[in-house]
Amino acid sequence: MTAGEFNKIVELYADGVYRFILKNLKNEDKSKDIVQDSFEKLWIKSGEVSFEKARTYLFSTAYHTMIDNLRREKHAINYLASKDIGHADPSESFDLPEILNKALEKLPEIQRSVLLLRDYEGYSYQEISGICDLTESQVKVYIYRARMAMQKYLVTPELIV
Repeated sequence: MTAGEFNKIVELYADGVYRFILKNLKNEDKSKDIVQDSFEKLWIKSGEVSFEKARTYLFSTAYHTMIDNLRREKHAINYLASKDIGHADPSESFDLPEILNKALEKLPEIQRSVLLLRDYEGYSYQEISGICDLTESQVKVYIYRARMAMQKYLVTPELIV
């Protein structure tokens, strides 16, 4: 990959990678650091990564860097544990982006990550499986569970009435 191609990749994907990491971490400074680290790793591997594969490599690197960061800080979530995410509070004002963000925060890390990659960033199941080191079946299951949990949180009788 040439320097010009690398600059084009920065222009095309920096915002998307930042949004993805920020949605997961909820910390602007840490998100910026992870994005910068990811682009640094891409630059180091620029001789091995083709321009066409750079997007997947970049998101995969950012995802794994984020997970490593979480593990270092002892905030890793037990991916196998399932938890009840409860229901939305009907007394809160109806601000859809805020409600969606609260629902996303209550999801386990892996479910939130695959859901964001699929629904916000538009990746295919195959691309997500490569980014997160999961099988396509696992990705589909995690996305299904995340959507069901979001639906459970968002659709409550108290909100409808």
